[in-house]
Amino acid sequence: MSANPLNSTTCNNTAPVGRPRAFDLETALQKALEVFWQKGYEGASLPDLTEAMGINKPSLYAAFGNKEQLFLKAIERYENRPSAFFYPSMQEPTAYRVAERILLGAAAEHSNPLHPPGCLMVQGALACSDSGQSVKDALIARRKAGFEQLVQRFEQAKISGDLPADADPQGLAGFIITVLQGLSVQATNGACAEQLNNIARTALRAFPAEQN
Repeated sequence: MSANPLNSTTCNNTAPVGRPRAFDLETALQKALEVFWQKGYEGASLPDLTEAMGINKPSLYAAFGNKEQLFLKAIERYENRPSAFFYPSMQEPTAYRVAERILLGAAAEHSNPLHPPGCLMVQGALACSDSGQSVKDALIARRKAGFEQLVQRFEQAKISGDLPADADPQGLAGFIITVLQGLSVQATNGACAEQLNNIARTALRAFPAEQN
């Protein structure tokens, strides 16, 4: 993934008229992320965003580009937040523990009361008008990349003998991703952490156990 161009927490660049921006870029981006997470790409209006970010439209455009560019920056921030669990799960020592960390991580994170329920990557742009198609395509591409990395991880597990010889890495990855996305939907429907955790553990019983 490319480096985040917004590494500095406070922007000291000058605006076009030579005056410094009077807002913190990282804080504003976090507020935008929360709006998109709550309302989705198309549901989040520019007034919603500027009010939450504490800036006006010209400042938003100058700092982040248009709404689409702002959303994509927010998605990058979402994927790299400290509580993100999907890609770190790939480092677990066994395929079962990879699946376990993904599903239990999703159950905990999607029901965390400190932020909107569900997963922004899943629900941020499930349905879009023609004007939002590029955003929808970007999310599809990111979800596909995550699926492919999970397939590769399970293929490695099969080669090493961690998964049975007759295991289907692509099918297992598809199963985990489908449950993962379902957990997001259930969270937005109001399912609590305990309910999501029960779903995740039920799904894990269908996953091949760790090999001795």
